[in-house]
Amino acid sequence: MKPALIRRNRFWLSLSLVLMLLSAIVASAVQTNVGSVAVKDMRWETPSGQMISALMFRPDAVSAENKAPAIVVSHGWWNNREMQDANYVELARRGFVVVSIDMYGHGNSSPLINDQLDLGGTGMYDVVKLVADLPYVDQDKIGVSGHSNGARAANFSVALDDAADEQLIDAVFLVDNDPVYTDADGAYANVYGTRDVGLVADQYDEFFFRSYSPEGVALTPPRDYITTPNAQSFLNFGADPADAQQRGAGQFYEENGATRIVYTPAETHPWGTISQTTVASQIEFWEATFGAPTPIDAGAQVWQIKETATAVGLIGFGIFLVAFTRALLGTRAFAGLRVTETRELAGTTRTGLAWFWGGLLVSALFSGASYVWLSQQPLMQGIAFNVLPTIFTQGAVFFIATWAAINGVAGLIIMLVSYFAFGRKNDLDLRAAGVLPGWKTFFHGIGLGAVVVAAAFAIVFVLDYFFTTDFRLWVLAVKAFEADKLWIALLYVPFFLVYFFANSVAINGFNRFTLRGKEWLNTLVLALANSIAPIVLVIAQYTTFFITGETIPGFGGIFSIWLFPVIVILAVSAVISRKIYRATNNPYIGGFINAAVVTLISVSNTLTVTY
Repeated sequence: MKPALIRRNRFWLSLSLVLMLLSAIVASAVQTNVGSVAVKDMRWETPSGQMISALMFRPDAVSAENKAPAIVVSHGWWNNREMQDANYVELARRGFVVVSIDMYGHGNSSPLINDQLDLGGTGMYDVVKLVADLPYVDQDKIGVSGHSNGARAANFSVALDDAADEQLIDAVFLVDNDPVYTDADGAYANVYGTRDVGLVADQYDEFFFRSYSPEGVALTPPRDYITTPNAQSFLNFGADPADAQQRGAGQFYEENGATRIVYTPAETHPWGTISQTTVASQIEFWEATFGAPTPIDAGAQVWQIKETATAVGLIGFGIFLVAFTRALLGTRAFAGLRVTETRELAGTTRTGLAWFWGGLLVSALFSGASYVWLSQQPLMQGIAFNVLPTIFTQGAVFFIATWAAINGVAGLIIMLVSYFAFGRKNDLDLRAAGVLPGWKTFFHGIGLGAVVVAAAFAIVFVLDYFFTTDFRLWVLAVKAFEADKLWIALLYVPFFLVYFFANSVAINGFNRFTLRGKEWLNTLVLALANSIAPIVLVIAQYTTFFITGETIPGFGGIFSIWLFPVIVILAVSAVISRKIYRATNNPYIGGFINAAVVTLISVSNTLTVTY
C-alpha cells in the first residue's frame, strides 16, 4: 500500500480498537449502574446434573442483613442470556438481585437433551433453587420471568415448584407466551395458585395468543387476545370464562391476595426483548408485587445506552476485520498477498450492464424463492426444529447454512453462464480478476483470514473477561463462547464457505465496475442486492400480518424472524469482501473471513440439542 493508504488504514485500525474498548466500558458502566451493582459470570452444576451459565447482578446495598427480592430471567429459544439485558439492567438498578440464565441448550450451558425439555424447568427452576439458598435473597420474594420459550420455562418451573415440598416461586411474569389455562383434565383452572402473575401478550405475536377451533383452526388473531376465553379465565383466576366477569388489559386484578394483569402492546414477538414499553410493564409488575428496594419510575430507563454501546462495538468489530487484514499485508508473513495497485475497473457497456442487472435480479428472485421453498419442506423442518436426530445438533443454523449453500451453488451457475455467454468474449480474465489465483496464493490467503478471525475473537474474549460484555444489536451478536462451539462450527462452515466464496467472487471478480463513474455506488448496489430478498420477505410477512392479523399462510413466523440478522450480515459482508479485495485482488480472503465469522456468530447464538 502507498504511505497515504497505510496512514489511513492505521487510523481505521485504531478507530476500530477504540470503538470496541469504548463499547465495553460504557456497556459495563450501564449494567453495573456505574459500579453499584456487582456482575458475576456464573457456572453452576445444577441439581439436574447439568451445567448452567448465568449472569448474576447483585446491588451493593444487598446483604444478609438487608435482603432483597430476586428475579430469575430467561431469554427465548435460539438465544442467550444477554438477550435479557434490558430487564437485568433496569431491575438491578432498582435494587433487585437478578440472575439471567442461558437455558439448557443455549449459550454456555449444557446441551439440551431432546426428550427432557422440561428438565429443571429448562434450567430455570434449578437456578431458582440455587438462588433461594443465597443469604442475601429474601426467600419470600423470588420471581421468574421469561420471554417466549423462556416464559415456557417459567411455566415448567411453576409445575415443578408445585410438586416440591417447599414452594419457592412467589410471582411470575410471562412475556410473549401463553399462560397455562387448564388443568390435567382440560378444565379451566388457576394453576398459578396464590402467586402474582403478569403477562405481556403482543397484538402481533407470530406464535401465541390465538384461540382455536377443535379442528385446530385459528379463530382469533393475537390482537383480539384480551377478548378470548383464555384471557378472561386467566384474569379471573381460572374461572370458567362463560361465568366470569369481563376484564380488560393494563389493570391489576386481585383475589385472595394474588394479582393478575395482562399487557397488550401493539408489538411483534421478537420486539418484546427490546421494547421500552414491555420493559416498563416488567418494572411496574415487580414494583407492584415485590416492591423495588430502590424505586425508580418505570419510564426512566437507561438500558438503551448499553444497547447503543454494544452496537458501536459491533461496528468496530466489522471495521477491525478489514483494517487488520490490511495491516497484516504489511508484515513479512503476508506481504506476498498485497497488491501495490488496485486492479483497474472493468469498462461498462449497455450489454454488460444488462448482464449485471439481470444477474442481480435472477439471484434475488432465486434467493427469496429458495428460502420460502426450503421453509416448507417437511424434512428440513424436522431438522431445523430438532425433531429428527442428525449430527446437525443446531437445527436453526443448519437451515440457514443449507439455504446459503444452495444460493452459493446457484451463484456459481449464474457466473458460469455469464462467463461463457458474455465475459469470455469481452476480455474477462479470470486470473487477472483473482478468480483463479493458484493454490499457493489461495491457501496463503486462507491463512491470513484465519489470523484475522482469531485476532478479532480474541478481542471479544478479552473484553468479555474484563467487562462481561459483548458486541450486539438486538438479535445480532458477537460474543464469547465455550470451546465446544468450535467443534460444532466445523459442521457448518463448509456450507457458509460455499456461499461466501461464490458471493465474493461474484461481487469482485464479475461485478466490479463503476456506476455513474463511482465504484462506491457499485458496492452499495451489490450490498443491497445481497440482502434485498430477505428484506422483501420480511416486508411482505409483516405487511400481511399487520393488515390481516396473521402471517403469510405457509410461511411460518420464525422463518421471517431468522432473517433479521441475515439482512445486516449479507449487506455488510459485501462491503467487507470488496474492501479486502481492493487490497489483495483475492476474493477468497474476504469470503473466508465472512464465512468463519458468520459461522461462529451462528453457532454461539442458538440452540444445541443432543439425542
